[in-house]
Amino acid sequence: MKRFIIGGTNSGCGKTTVTCAVLAALKKRGLNVAAFKCGPDYIDPMFHRKVIGVESHNLDSFFCGRDTLLHLLDEYGGRSDIAVIEGVMGFYDGTVGSAHSVSELTETPAVIVIDCKGMSDSIGAVMKGFLRYRSNRIAGFIFNRLSEKLMPLAERLCAELGTEYFGRLPKSDITIESRHLGLVTADEIADIQVKLSRLGELAEQYICIDKLVNIGDSPIPEFEAPEIPHFSEAPTIAVAQDRAFCFIYRENIQLLEKMGCKIVYFSPISDKAVPKADGLLLYGGYPELYAAELSANSSMLDSINSSINLGMPTIAECGGFMYLHKNLTDRNGRTYPMAGVLDGEVFPTARLQRFGYITMKANSDILLCRCGDTIRAHEFHYWDSTDCGSGFTAEKTDGRTWECCHVSSSLYAGFPHFNFYSDTRLAERFVRACIAYGDKNGQDKTNRPF
Repeated sequence: MKRFIIGGTNSGCGKTTVTCAVLAALKKRGLNVAAFKCGPDYIDPMFHRKVIGVESHNLDSFFCGRDTLLHLLDEYGGRSDIAVIEGVMGFYDGTVGSAHSVSELTETPAVIVIDCKGMSDSIGAVMKGFLRYRSNRIAGFIFNRLSEKLMPLAERLCAELGTEYFGRLPKSDITIESRHLGLVTADEIADIQVKLSRLGELAEQYICIDKLVNIGDSPIPEFEAPEIPHFSEAPTIAVAQDRAFCFIYRENIQLLEKMGCKIVYFSPISDKAVPKADGLLLYGGYPELYAAELSANSSMLDSINSSINLGMPTIAECGGFMYLHKNLTDRNGRTYPMAGVLDGEVFPTARLQRFGYITMKANSDILLCRCGDTIRAHEFHYWDSTDCGSGFTAEKTDGRTWECCHVSSSLYAGFPHFNFYSDTRLAERFVRACIAYGDKNGQDKTNRPF
């Protein structure tokens, strides 16, 4: 399987720009391209999807072990002509979940993006450091914002260090704006398709696409795929998806579909009520940017509140968790009523709150797990709550702990978000709870696996 990782020296070096440029060039050549993102980020895969027109998936070595990573790579990339995997932060960054770890676990070569603005000979020091820092699969470098004048220097440095020159991107007026979660979403950028097309043209002109296509073609290492049960007549799951709620791991949805679930999407902004369903997923996004519209849709707020209070199994993560509060205050000090399932108030802060990977230990038997069970999760938010809940004890790798999440036999609601592939039993328990809810409410369900 042909595949490579586009890593970077640091966050902000141009990984996403280079990745989108390469994806656009590969697609223009008529190749069937699969795209992936290292780590837990939701937004970069949105740009990948805009470029190649199909879903992009996450490969996260904190959430998933080696076998599951290889399963996901094979499942969503094995039938493609080539797979392009965008890294996360700097190539080596993160005690767990780094692009380097994904490269090693999946035996995938890496190309490192260097932002060359303000550098000349120091570029060589950066290259040498990355090549020699630890054992790696670095195949070469792409030089972002490198002038034509310095191109011979970059080529000479690659030759001296025994690595490949994979091209450059010149300084350009094509920009992808930033926001607190890294990037604004693809749908928010004016003329996004024009910009992505232009990036593809730049890649064809300045990046060695032929070299990248032939960088590595080796079988995916052997792995043991996770066991995924299939439920006959499995439930219908309502998934919130619109401008306010767009942070969705597609592999989560596809896993539920493999289990037999029917997925129906709805908009908390514009629809009047939750569609007829046996379960509810409220994933993250930017509800704070659409607080006025969400608050004005009183019929949807009432529908969400009554559905959850009647016991509909619900997972509400980060932005979805914020939506369930009594009130949300935006950065301008305006307060908006929300669904009122939870009594707390949501408010903005000046810095990231409890950022990073965590392991959550359940403090009682709940919807997703038993008392004492653990869930691997991630937090990335500038917003906080007056009542974050106490259903789990969260612990970071440095030993810090805190209480989090509102939970019950039918509810998970909290800032931490997780991937079903970290433990497919989470999805299985959720599906079983949805089946039981549908049965209790008299829906026509037969051939249950009980």
